[in-house]
Order: sequence, then C-alpha cells, then structure tokens
Amino acid sequence: MSKVIGLKCRECGAEYEAGIQNTCYECFGPLEVHYDWDEVQDTASKEKIARGPPSIWRYADLLPIDGTNYVDLGAGYNKLHHAKNLGKELGLKELYILDDSVNPTNSFKDRVTSVAVSKALELGATAIGCASTGNLASAVGAHAAKAGIPAYVFIPSSIETGKITQMLTYDPNVIAVDGTYDDANRLASEVADQNPDWAFVNINVRPYYTEGSRTLAFETAEQLGWRAPDHIVAPLGSGALLCALTRGYRELEKIGFIDGGSNIRISGSQPSGCSPISTAVQNDTEVIPIRELDTIAHSLAIGNPADGYYAKQAIQTSGGYAASVTNEEILEAIRLLASTEGIFTEPAGGTTVAGLKKLVESGHIDPDERTVVYVTGNGLKAQDTIAGAVERPESIKSSYSEFTKKLNNITKTNN
Repeated sequence: MSKVIGLKCRECGAEYEAGIQNTCYECFGPLEVHYDWDEVQDTASKEKIARGPPSIWRYADLLPIDGTNYVDLGAGYNKLHHAKNLGKELGLKELYILDDSVNPTNSFKDRVTSVAVSKALELGATAIGCASTGNLASAVGAHAAKAGIPAYVFIPSSIETGKITQMLTYDPNVIAVDGTYDDANRLASEVADQNPDWAFVNINVRPYYTEGSRTLAFETAEQLGWRAPDHIVAPLGSGALLCALTRGYRELEKIGFIDGGSNIRISGSQPSGCSPISTAVQNDTEVIPIRELDTIAHSLAIGNPADGYYAKQAIQTSGGYAASVTNEEILEAIRLLASTEGIFTEPAGGTTVAGLKKLVESGHIDPDERTVVYVTGNGLKAQDTIAGAVERPESIKSSYSEFTKKLNNITKTNN
C-alpha cells in the first residue's frame, strides 16, 4: 500500500493524484505531498532506520517514493558536530552544526534532488531540469548523469565561476540567463509549461523536491538520540528549507519518534542585500518581493521567495526571529566557523552563522537552549568571493633563520 495519498493544496485543501504538478487548479495555491500517516506509522520505526543505509534513504518510509528505485549518490546522514568552540565564542552552552557541505556535490541540494529525480522517474518524466543559483544546478547535473536522463538547468549568468565549472563537468544542458535568479526561474517555468513530461525539480515537481529537506530534521533528531532541539537556525533564500525543517520535526512528533517537535523555536538568517523574508519578520509586514539584489551570498539571492509567506509564518508562530547580515558580517562568519570548528562554508553558510551571532547578541537565542545550525554549502564553491577576505602569505627563503624571524612576527601579532 502506498504511503502517498496524492497532492493537497496548502491553501484550500483541494486534492489531486500524485503527478507532475505544483499548483492548485482551484485557487493557484502551492501543493504539498499528502501522506497516509497511519501507513507511515505502521511501516516506519527507529530500529528500521538504524539498519538503513548511511544516506537520506534510511528515512525512505518518511519520503514520497514507492518502491526502492532511488537515484542515490549517498547524500545525507552527515555528522552533527557538537560545536563547543564556536559555542564558547558566542556564549552558547549547547550548540550543534549539521554540515551539509560534505554531500556528493557539496551542498544540501543533493537531498532534495535525490528525492525529486527519483520521483520524476517514477512518474515517467523524460527529462529533468531546474532554475538555480548554482548549487542545485550541480546537484541536478550529477543526479541526471547517474539516472541517465537529460537535464536542463537555468542559471543567472553572474553566479560564481566555481559553481559554473562544477555544474558543467556533469554535462547537463546549461542555459545562462541575463538577469537575476528570478529571471532564470521565470524562463524555466515557461519551458516547464511547454514540456509537461519534463520534471523541473524546484518547479513542477516541487512538492516532492521539498520533502528531501525534511531529512535534515530527521538526521538531527536521530543524532541527538531522538530528542528535539530547542532552537534551530537556517538560511533563508526561497524559504522552502526552513518550512521543510519545521514540518519534519512536527511529523516526527506526530508519529511518536520525538517529543516537543511542535515547540521548537525556528529562526532564519538572510543577507541584508536580499532580505524580503527577514525584513518582513522584523517589521511584521508582508513579504514584499525585491528586484535590486546586492549580496555575495548568491545562493540566497532570491528576490521573490516562493515560500516566503510560509517561512515568515513558521518563524513568528514558533517564537523565533530572523536576522539580516551584511557582506562583511558574512565573510567574518565564514572565517569564524573555519577557525573554531574546522568547517569551510560558502557565503550561504556564512549568512547562517552570522545570523546566529546576531540572534545571540540580540537575546533572541537563550544561552541555555539546545541550538542547531544548518550549514548548507562548501566554501570551495565560492573561492573567488571568499578570497577577498584573506591575504596571501608572504614567502620566505628556505632557511631556519628566516623561519625564526617569521615565527617572532607571528608571536608578536598573536600577542
């Protein structure tokens, strides 16, 4: 028996068969996966998860795929770091970081893509695609290569060279669009409408795609000994990740895996040069799309966030908050994370850590809360951007006397 009943409108409740569709025909609201939770409870167990593969597919009973024909590159089940050094620096007693920079294509997008491509093949799609600021394009290219299916990725032409290089290596069809992510997304949506048997992972199969992000909540709870955190902090781009985390914890509570999943405080962080969600939270206003974007966190540069309204709602109803951080604060946070915990993250991760710092300083995170932060991408993807924040070391001659001079200078500097 399938655990997926179909798709259901988040606004009016209209129901549809599971298919390549993301919008309600009645009210144009977004669709989400409608599960048979009795079936999920009958099949899922902590013991079964513990015996599962070291990837997101250990949670297969909680994901919207029938059967076992997964497109699995090994994404997920990453280490939940007890970040004692960073916690001490910020004054937090129990801080954890789930590091998704170590996924196959080095970002959390491997989770959502693995689920979306697996579902696309199940639904008979003849090609896959996406609109992307970089990370998703690489994930789609890699999973398409594994699945042996054509891929079409639409990107803003201005994204980092490192991300373009990575995605091109997987050999998808890359369409670089003049303008912003929203321009690329608009064109990709038009192409998806004209090709109904093509599955664009974050457009017409978005309901399944977002389900992959819930595994971050599942992994956190499992590695905490099936306990819920008190507070989580996630980056804000489209808002989908934060919403999926919120649902993931609540669903674990629903099936009896954890207590307190509905009581977690949910906070987010967004670059100040593209902050429609965080600004709406701070001013308690509607999420207003913006056109002019100015941030080094290109993977979060989404001026018209698809889940912005729902992300704001999740933050406010949980008692959380949202921070806005500058480019300088992002770069400082990248170095802070690397120098305290040995994790090298891209500007999106820097945004999250910088937001964490601000939320602690403003009193929105209590020092005694068990806090979990999600680092979603690897710094190697954005070296051109990050390079400006570090200085190339001066060279010395290959002699011990030269080294001692250098060591004296280092000692003076550190003191």
